[in-house]
Formats: sequence, C-alpha cells, structure tokens
Amino acid sequence: MANEHTIIAHFPSSTKAAAAKQALAAAGLTDAQVRRNSRFGVTQDENQDDPVAQAETLTGLTLFSANNPNDANASTRVLMGADPSVSGFSMEGYGLAGGRAFTLVTFVPEERMDEAVTILKQNGGEV
Repeated sequence: MANEHTIIAHFPSSTKAAAAKQALAAAGLTDAQVRRNSRFGVTQDENQDDPVAQAETLTGLTLFSANNPNDANASTRVLMGADPSVSGFSMEGYGLAGGRAFTLVTFVPEERMDEAVTILKQNGGEV
C-alpha cells in the first residue's frame, strides 16, 4: 500500500475552496474536505450561509453558527456578532489557522503529492 500524505491548504473564500476540491476530484483525488475556520466553539451550519437570509440570527447568517437564538448564551451571540469576520473584512490575516477563513484538507498518495499541491495553488490555495 502506498504512503498517503496530508495536504492542508487555506483559502480566502468558500467558492475558491470548493473549486479546488472539484479540481482535485476531476484529477481522481476525491478524499478532500472543506471547513470554515472559526475562533468560536460553536456548531456550524453551512446551510445558513444563504444570500436570501433565512437565518434567524446575525451569527447564523455570517458565521455559520447553529442559527439558534438559544446558542450557548446571549453573551456568546453578541461576541460572535461583533467579530470582525462578520463584515468580511477579515477574510485574510485574521487570527485564524492559516490566516484564511476556509481550510481544505486532502489525503493523497505520495506519488501524486506534487500534482495535488499544484492544483490547490492554481485554485488560489495557500499550502
């Protein structure tokens, strides 16, 4: 069995991360996952990232939180809503792992590692 390597790439937007994941899949590298980085220990619900604003709370719309007015407590919701990432100004360089808002993790065979890194970088990822 070939050795597998983990590649972690950071992206400024979910669109770029999803495009990179799709490009990896087109190359036959399907073991990849995209996650939104968060400074808060909350349940994330990506279904609430909806431009039609179906979220019930500010944080449900902007931070992919659980969209529950009863999340933890009122203080948690206030802090999450006041976070600079809510405005979108902090998509890069804002105290998050990798300095970007989205992380893609993929597992690839050793012999295809360079190919995968190239695909990620071509799609705007920082590896």
